[in-house]
This record gives sequence, structure tokens and C-alpha cells, in this order.
Amino acid sequence: MKLKVAFICVHNSCRSQMAEAITKLYGSEVIDAYSAGTETKPRINEDAVKTIKRLYGIDMEKTQYSKLLNDIPPVDIVVKMGCNVVCPILPGRHLEDWGIEDPTGKSEEEFERTARIIEEKIKDLVLRIKNNKIKFD
Repeated sequence: MKLKVAFICVHNSCRSQMAEAITKLYGSEVIDAYSAGTETKPRINEDAVKTIKRLYGIDMEKTQYSKLLNDIPPVDIVVKMGCNVVCPILPGRHLEDWGIEDPTGKSEEEFERTARIIEEKIKDLVLRIKNNKIKFD
């Protein structure tokens, strides 16, 4: 049975969207991935879209959209991407805060670095799930 994982941040337009796309690529055998926020943007961050398309061949504009927390189903695992001020609250059986800095307004290199950090953390999460290393409350 797959676990439902939500990647959350305030606007659901950059890091959380990148995490959803990368998880679908590397973790779909054990994870149903969602991203959401307390606010939405009309479009996913264009630099995030370009980065994910260039690095992973995924067109997030065709497969994803900005969602609110109540637009997704109940989840098992909640991953806060790193909100700096106030992170959204979403119930789940396991909570993690990845504390990833928002690359919005920064260079292409920063977006790539952010994507690679997210990829590394997702691969680790997938391994922990496969090896039953996630502690549920």
C-alpha cells in the first residue's frame, strides 16, 4: 500500500511543486505525492517549471497546478519545505521539516541546487519508507 505524502509551503508554487514532480519520478512505487499551500498562485513558478523540465524532463505545467491544503486528500506524511515565517499546518501521522530555502528570484544555479537537494531528500524518504524506518505517531 502506498503512503500519501504532502509537500507543503505557503504559496504552493515552487519548492513543494518541485517535490511533487520529483517524487512522482523517483518514489511512485511507494508514495502518492501531493503538494499544497495556504495560498495559491495562478501559475507554478516559471523558473521551477524550467528547472524541472531541463533536469528531469517533466512539464509541471501539464501535470500539476497550485492547490490549497483542503484540495488534497488526508495524508500519512507531511513534509514542510521550509517556510521561514509561518508554515501551513496539515494533519498527518508523521511530520518532517526539510528547511529548504526558497530559490524564487535567484539564479538558475540556485534553482538547480534546490532541485538536487529535494531529489536527495526524496530518495532518502523513499528508502526510509521501503525499510520501514518512518515513525508514525
